[in-house]
Amino acid sequence: MGSDFSAHWMWSDALAMLTRAERLHRQFFRPTNSAARLPSWEPPVDILETERAVLVLVALPGVNPEGVEAAIDGNELVFSGDRVFPAEMRTAIIHRLELPQGRFERRVRLPSGRYSAVRRSAADGCLVITLEKSGGFRG
Repeated sequence: MGSDFSAHWMWSDALAMLTRAERLHRQFFRPTNSAARLPSWEPPVDILETERAVLVLVALPGVNPEGVEAAIDGNELVFSGDRVFPAEMRTAIIHRLELPQGRFERRVRLPSGRYSAVRRSAADGCLVITLEKSGGFRG
């Protein structure tokens, strides 16, 4: 009875953890009413620094970089936009939907210094925000 009971108990705990993870995923990545214009999710980022620039890579597959607003606010970079459902989804049967949709916004702290330009581009499913350093940079 001891080993059989342990196996069922561990299986039950594993299923409970999976159920909780699915519930949390749905809770944090649920689409919101677009009329409210409130952000419903935050994309993950990587921040890299070179001699001439700070690069912010934002995981935004399927988002046009021209539709993303980016601005420096004090010592933070703020960017926002929308990830919209592709037109095919209107008539498609959805078997799985994991990529978040809707309004997003993210604020990230930047290395201290001054920046002369903010540029956007896309590379490998990521939005790349390039902040060119200007004179007097303390990095």
